[in-house]
Amino acid sequence: MSRVRHQYSVTQTFQVAHHATRELCAWLWTRPETIDVHSVEDDPAYQKLDVDLLWSTEKASYQVEIKADRLGHRTGNLFFETISNKEKQTPGCFLYTSAHLFFYYFTESRKLYILPMPATRTWFLSRLDQFPERETTTPIPGGYYTTVGRLVSLALLCQEVKGLHIVTIPKGLVF
Repeated sequence: MSRVRHQYSVTQTFQVAHHATRELCAWLWTRPETIDVHSVEDDPAYQKLDVDLLWSTEKASYQVEIKADRLGHRTGNLFFETISNKEKQTPGCFLYTSAHLFFYYFTESRKLYILPMPATRTWFLSRLDQFPERETTTPIPGGYYTTVGRLVSLALLCQEVKGLHIVTIPKGLVF
C-alpha cells in the first residue's frame, strides 16, 4: 500500500474544509429551489453523524456531507475514506455518514460531484475490492494519524451511479 505524497496539517485541512463549506453554501443560496442553508460543521451533534450542512429546498430537506479535495481532480479519482484514524481504528466518514447527499468538491478545478447517499455507499461497498487502497498521514502535535481510503474512478462512478450530478461552482460567490 502506498502513501499519498501530500501532507497537510489538521489546521490546514480544517481551513480548506471550512472554505469549501462556505463556497458551497453560497452556491446553494443561488439555486432557485433553496429555502434555507445552514452550516452545522461545528455542531457536535452533527459531527457525530458526519454531516456538514443542512439544505432545505421547496421539495425536500437534505443533510449534506462535504469532502474538499485539493488535488484529486488531476488523477481522475475520488478518495473514499474507509478508516478515519488507523491508529485508533475509527471508521471513515464515507462508511457511516448519515447524509442524504455527499458533496465531493475539487477545490482547484471547482468541480462538485453531488453523490446520492446511501446509494453511492452501497455501490462502493459492492465493488470495494476493485478500488486500490491508499493511506495518507496528517501531522498532529506529538505525531501523526493515518487515514485509509480507496481510489474510486470518476469515470466508473459517473457511469454507474444513478442520480449523480456534476456542477462547476462559479468564482466570486460570497456567503
